[in-house]
Amino acid sequence: MSQPLTAIPGTEIALADFDTSYTDGSHDKKSAKRQLKENALALADLGYRLYAENKRCLLLVLQGMDAAGKDGVIRHVMRGLNPQSCQVHSFKRPSEEELDHDFLWRIHKAVPRRGNIGIFNRSQYEDVLVVRVHNLVPKQVWQRRYQLINEFEQLLTDGDMVIVKCFLHISNDKQRERLQARLDDPNKRWKFRHGDLDERELWDDYQRAYEAALNRCNTEHAPWHIIPSDRKWYRNLTVSNLLLKTMQEMDPQYPAEEEGLEGVTVV
Repeated sequence: MSQPLTAIPGTEIALADFDTSYTDGSHDKKSAKRQLKENALALADLGYRLYAENKRCLLLVLQGMDAAGKDGVIRHVMRGLNPQSCQVHSFKRPSEEELDHDFLWRIHKAVPRRGNIGIFNRSQYEDVLVVRVHNLVPKQVWQRRYQLINEFEQLLTDGDMVIVKCFLHISNDKQRERLQARLDDPNKRWKFRHGDLDERELWDDYQRAYEAALNRCNTEHAPWHIIPSDRKWYRNLTVSNLLLKTMQEMDPQYPAEEEGLEGVTVV
């Protein structure tokens, strides 16, 4: 049975209805790796054209539970893109300066310029996820933020930005497996914190917070895409295909050349 990728705005989203280990059967791990390389070449060309055109930009938002694969997507999907026009921003605990501004201040500062591709590893949604689960602000404060986020994303898309929001959907069992793998591998143990276990205890609270964000911030101008993420190869390929389709639809064009270049010889 097929599973939707893009959540239709206005329809109720229940994460339990989405299989985290789903694949559509079009690829296996080996063929997905080949396709990912082909996509990378096409994305590099489209990214170069977007940079040359310098009229629009693209923002990839990655959200998901710990170990869902945000870093892995960035590493595998975005390879080959020109680092001059592709920037990654990670949003962790706000600094003192950031806390002295509205919650969207640090986000707005990091959005990509025209011609660029921006990648958010976590995003504005932390302020209706972590903040909600840990009761960092009163309920009436974080409840208003859903609408503020929708208006913020509308502002960005009105400014010729295309937003691709991906929720990397991982199962509880797969998260446990990946966190344990970090502990067991000395080269990955640096990624593990004791706090990860505390956060894992709040799994159900986070699932409810994510469902609320997915439902209340799923708009026509910035819809959510729910990416099955238990299988890394399928997760990476799905995000890659989604980005490729988006950029192909954007169809960026090289700007017109300066007149009078015919017959010019460089000496």
